[in-house]
Amino acid sequence: MRDTPYARIDVAVLEQNLARMAAYARARGVALRPHAKTHKSPDIAARQLAHGAVGLTVATVAEAEVFAAHGVDDLFIAYPLWLDGPRAARLAGLLTRGLRLRVGVDSVEGVRMLADATADVDRSRLSVAIEVDCGHHRSGIEPHAAGELAQRAHDSGLTVDGVFTFPGQSYTPDGMSEAAMDERRALRVARDSVTAAGLPCPLVSGGSTPTTARDELAVESDDVLTELRPGVYALGDAQQWELGVIEPASIAFGVVTTIVSRRDGEDGAARLIVDAGSKALASDRASWASGYGRVVEHPDARIVALSEHHATIVVPHGAASDLALGERLTVVPNHVCTAVNLVDELVAVGRHGDEELWVVAARGANT
Repeated sequence: MRDTPYARIDVAVLEQNLARMAAYARARGVALRPHAKTHKSPDIAARQLAHGAVGLTVATVAEAEVFAAHGVDDLFIAYPLWLDGPRAARLAGLLTRGLRLRVGVDSVEGVRMLADATADVDRSRLSVAIEVDCGHHRSGIEPHAAGELAQRAHDSGLTVDGVFTFPGQSYTPDGMSEAAMDERRALRVARDSVTAAGLPCPLVSGGSTPTTARDELAVESDDVLTELRPGVYALGDAQQWELGVIEPASIAFGVVTTIVSRRDGEDGAARLIVDAGSKALASDRASWASGYGRVVEHPDARIVALSEHHATIVVPHGAASDLALGERLTVVPNHVCTAVNLVDELVAVGRHGDEELWVVAARGANT
């Protein structure tokens, strides 16, 4: 028996999730390039590629280095990079490995720095994609300006693949369908801006788990997309559970924890303390979330507080009779991406209870 807390993967559920999204992408006629920042695991990446993913999306040069070292030869760094100092040399070093590398840009300065950083290496497998803002208001330029920036990249000697965006505003209970439509509209404008500048635009990349995981969120204008980049779909988390995107039975990730203290209130509700706090679950909580995660065995329970090494769980009257000290529970964190980054290993449990340890090789790969 393992000491708690530890991060657990249900391999059978993981495989079902990977197969489902791969089939979704095939049915829509688009490429699937999952975001590996969710799992940071070469073992899971290998399974995604085996299901037909064309490559991986990553967040940083460091993540690209980790997955390249594990044999992934087609990577998309889907954020603008500030390439000065060692990071510029590290990015150029990735190209010497013979992999295909795509980098996101949203400024003339970013284009210039990328061109300078790669001036002395073979660029035949390097390309850029222009990031546009579809309403999330993080990074990305206005869609109508994509053509001008693409032309600047082309004039700098860089190959332009096309355009991309991230509909992050889809992570709200009422925002998924609207975010999907905003995404498609923005990408269509951006694509047309690039082609109007006289450049081809074969890549039109988008997608988040909320806007791609359910067929009913597809819109008639979905034909603009040529590539999807969801991440959370592989493992699931409490946010997707509460958004109604992923059913509890399809969540492959959980933190196993032990009840170390119990107090029963006058109202009959049980107040449990477990040995997994913010250093195991992360502390993410959206304004609309019901708590700091969900308990698999007791869906009506609520995680009402987190300390560093403990969580407080309130279980309603009549539902906690079997929850004694020493009992183990499985907590699904609100945000799986941050929770995974807190552990060195994932305990992958097979259909028959067999276990393997999967290293979180890209943990802390933030630069």
